[in-house]
Amino acid sequence: MGMGKDIRNLIAKRAAQEISDGMVVNLGIGIPSLVPNHLSSNIHVVFQAENGVLGMGSTPDPEKEDENLCNAAGYPVTLVKGGSYFDSALAFGMIRRGKLDITILGSLQVSEKGDLANWIVPGKRVPGMGGAMELSQKAKKVIVLMSHVDKSGQAKIVKKCSLPITTPSCVDIIITDLAVMEITSEGLHLKELMPGISLNQVIEKTEANLMY
Repeated sequence: MGMGKDIRNLIAKRAAQEISDGMVVNLGIGIPSLVPNHLSSNIHVVFQAENGVLGMGSTPDPEKEDENLCNAAGYPVTLVKGGSYFDSALAFGMIRRGKLDITILGSLQVSEKGDLANWIVPGKRVPGMGGAMELSQKAKKVIVLMSHVDKSGQAKIVKKCSLPITTPSCVDIIITDLAVMEITSEGLHLKELMPGISLNQVIEKTEANLMY
C-alpha cells in the first residue's frame, strides 16, 4: 500500500521549510506537487514547471480549476499575480542555464553518495524521464521526497542503486515518512526524525551507511 494523504502532506510540509524567500523552485510529480500548499504566507517564491509555467500557486478549490493551467503531472494549479506560461522549450532553457535554486523530486532509490534513480523500473512501462535528468544536474539544490521503503518493504535509501541512475551524486537532502537526511562529502547524515519515529526504525529500514 502507498502512503496515506496525511503522511504525504507531512513530507511536503517539511520540504516547504527548505524554501527561502525569493527562490525559484521546480516541483516534480507526486508528493512534491503538494509543497505549495504548505508554504508560510510570508514566504514569496516562484514555482516553475517544465511543461511551461512560472509562478504556480496552490491547488485550486474543487470546481474552480482552469482546464488550461496544470503542472508537469497534468494536475490543475493556480497562477499567482505576475505568473506566466509558455512553451516547454523555454522552460527547459531556464533549467539548463541553472536558473533554479531548488528542484524537489520523487525517487525510486537514492544511494548513500546521492545517486538518483527515479525514471524507470526495468521491465515496466513508464511515460519517460521527463525533466528529471536536466533538473537533477542543473538545479542548485536537489531535494528528494519519497517513502522510506518500497511496497515490498525493501529499503529505498541504499548503498548502491540497483535501478538505472538518472544522475550520479546529485541529491542534497532526502525527506521520507521516517526521517530527514542530508548527503555531504562525509556521507549520509540523519538530521531529523519524523514525529513518532525512533532512531532504531530508521536504522532498520535504511540499507545505506547512516551517520547520526
